[in-house]
Amino acid sequence: MKLKRNCQPSSSLVAKQNGITMVEVLVTMIVIALGLLGQAALLTATLSNNNSAYMRSLATMLAYDIIDCMRANRIAASNGSYATDFGSTPSSGTVAGDDLLYWKSQLSSELPSGDGKVVVDGTGNTTITVRWDERNSVPQSESGCASTPTDPTPLRCFITQTDLL
Repeated sequence: MKLKRNCQPSSSLVAKQNGITMVEVLVTMIVIALGLLGQAALLTATLSNNNSAYMRSLATMLAYDIIDCMRANRIAASNGSYATDFGSTPSSGTVAGDDLLYWKSQLSSELPSGDGKVVVDGTGNTTITVRWDERNSVPQSESGCASTPTDPTPLRCFITQTDLL
């Protein structure tokens, strides 16, 4: 006795599955699209954080650059010759003035809207503040670095303190 095998699906089964493949494809496309959007957001955040870390590294390097200049010229540094504020333009003609002029020019060329401040007290304690414009960051609330009501640009600061003596 031979059994007859019928491998053809019945016509009622074929009619029920019409369009199911299209729905599966659409769901798959939506899942893939959401995954790609997530990866794009992650890439954007990574690039932003990478740029922010690069700016902080530059600020650190430039702050230690002026500290090295001040240590090489300790007498003038302890006398306050290196004291400068944000927005000021140091005068040249002295070693301290030339160092500050070069440092301020480096800040403005390396960092977006870069500027610096040097405060030296009578005991040789020095505070260096480097600030720059970082549009994709949250504004800082540090003293001397916060955005002003007239200029709401988000600013970042790097502040370091050292003893010159």
